[in-house]
Amino acid sequence: MKVKRILYYVLMFLPLLTTVIAIPFLPEQIPAHYDAAGMVTRWGSKYETIIFPVFIIVFGLFILAMAKIAAKQEKNGNYNEKVTIVIGIVSLVIFNALAGYFLYMDFYMVQDLSTVSVDITQLMFSILAVAMLIIGNLMPKVKMNSNIGFRTKWSMKNEVTWKKCQYFAGISFMVLGVILLVISLLTEKALCTGLSMAAIWIMILIDIFYSYYTAKKN
Repeated sequence: MKVKRILYYVLMFLPLLTTVIAIPFLPEQIPAHYDAAGMVTRWGSKYETIIFPVFIIVFGLFILAMAKIAAKQEKNGNYNEKVTIVIGIVSLVIFNALAGYFLYMDFYMVQDLSTVSVDITQLMFSILAVAMLIIGNLMPKVKMNSNIGFRTKWSMKNEVTWKKCQYFAGISFMVLGVILLVISLLTEKALCTGLSMAAIWIMILIDIFYSYYTAKKN
């Protein structure tokens, strides 16, 4: 757990440290917003690059608070806290990748995203795919609580429905991870986003229906 926490704090503060070091080398004006076509629609001050790293730190602190609450709701052991930290680490890895991508675009003043060799949607959804595989593997062991896990009013009906729903959601998360990985490897840009979001929503609806069905059955 100590190693996980060290990694967690490194990932939480690394984007800010990297950005502060990079600011003196960035151009005074950087791309601040892109439209759906990937073209710059607004230029901003290079100091705006600090906004996203600060958001990452706030997000990291929020997850730590959630971990403490989840730990208090667990009668025996601290598995919920460990799972929350792992989820936080996975999320922070995604944010770190995005922060690095944004710094690259700022440094080279990228005006058209189509000129960048790495597609941001492919990068984001491929990392999310790996995250789904990791989280899905952890889901079945999550103890009943009000903060983490697959939570609906039906999955939280009792311990039996909770366990069944977490097991089912764990499998669906891993299946979703494989699907997102395939989509991110075979498509890009708008098509990648559209197919990925469709897959996510379909899987969410399937999980919700299963929790309803399980609660009624039990």
